[in-house]
Amino acid sequence: MSAPYRIYLDEDQIPKKWYNVRADMSEQHDPCLNPATGQPVTLEDLKHVFCDELARQELDATTRYIDIPEPVREFYKMFRPAPMTRAYNLEKALGTPAKIYYKFEGNNTSGSHKLNSAAAQVYYAKEQGLTSLTTETGAGQWGTALSMASAFFGVDLTVYMVRASAEQKPYRRSVIETFGADIIPSPSNTTDVGRAILKEHPHTGGSLGCAISEAVEKAVKTPNCRYVLGSVLNQVLLHQSIIGLESKAALDSIDEYPDIIIGCAGGGSNLGGLISSYMQDTLKGTSDTRFIAVEPASCPSLTRGRYAYDFCDTGKITPLARMYTLGSQFMPSADHAGGLRYHGMSPILSKLYHDGYMEAVAVPQTKVFEAAVMFAKHETILPAPESAHAIRTAIDEALACKKTGEEKTILFGLSGTGYFDMQAYSSYLAGSMADYVPSNQELDLGFSHLPNVG
Repeated sequence: MSAPYRIYLDEDQIPKKWYNVRADMSEQHDPCLNPATGQPVTLEDLKHVFCDELARQELDATTRYIDIPEPVREFYKMFRPAPMTRAYNLEKALGTPAKIYYKFEGNNTSGSHKLNSAAAQVYYAKEQGLTSLTTETGAGQWGTALSMASAFFGVDLTVYMVRASAEQKPYRRSVIETFGADIIPSPSNTTDVGRAILKEHPHTGGSLGCAISEAVEKAVKTPNCRYVLGSVLNQVLLHQSIIGLESKAALDSIDEYPDIIIGCAGGGSNLGGLISSYMQDTLKGTSDTRFIAVEPASCPSLTRGRYAYDFCDTGKITPLARMYTLGSQFMPSADHAGGLRYHGMSPILSKLYHDGYMEAVAVPQTKVFEAAVMFAKHETILPAPESAHAIRTAIDEALACKKTGEEKTILFGLSGTGYFDMQAYSSYLAGSMADYVPSNQELDLGFSHLPNVG
């Protein structure tokens, strides 16, 4: 009997706990450092920027399962459990013996997985009595998700959106404002760091690093306010583990176990969440699943970056994290994978990649959109450019199975929808989209600004 097209879990099967993959890592990633002292950051250091519970989660390397607060689970019930789908039509079009599954996280107004962490972070801020939050957003999914959660829990929000993405996706601004948040294209003249960046790079399209700098500055200068982040951090990968927990429960119900798991990789939240439960098996030695991170060729932090301590933001005001990085001063091209234009990678994923538990590939955007269009035609979902990176590699792996005749099971994360990305699709369909791959000289310039940490 063949597997169903979609596997739905019941509402009562929404996980009650998040999974902390750090508890099963035999060797932890190096600690983040306070840039002023050069010493590992403390809980008190982080409390100046993040709300208290999130700061505790950020430093927790031992608690394997952390309770999901009941109000957050109730919020999840509006869009979770997310479906697991067998891509039968794509398999047929490819003529592959591989079985392709995807976990679809776009069934909410934000159109992405970002709401999983947004709900948690705003809830903890509200519980602490905070009245406002700041954040950055690249493609806009995180800003949208956070505006939704902020409206629900009654917390004010200011969003700094990467200028290139704000110009490409004006309706994202409208959605974020509909939920009551303020949105500012970054870099801007509203912060000291924004003005400094504009003075040095007056025509820049911005970057996630720039937007982070502005959001952090705004947070620390505003009473009863904290900063929240949609990717990279340990706390975010913890919240996103709900993706992997649900994925495993769904595939277990039909006796399937993936040979290959694929996710797009910018800061690491979607990928980290998707692989979490299966990585646990690998870390315990009971599985040999391949994990593949897919990043844009224009911003290749894993495949061409350096494993080094670096600032998490362009303005150099955040803690130093040891991660795969292109340098905090690297300015990515204004391609259409806005949510993947970050100079670094999650410290957890960087450590797993460095220790050989993961693979990474970088793909150009024309090949990404080629895969996106094929997927849309056969599976009737228009994927976000970020998600289409995973689709590209899933197709490539399925075609490799076609050559060898191997009947592998492939799981990829469909992290969001592309309905705000029509400018990008129009560019691809018109044949005007170009690929950009940074030269070694450009990367060396970014590396030259890496801090000197022993």
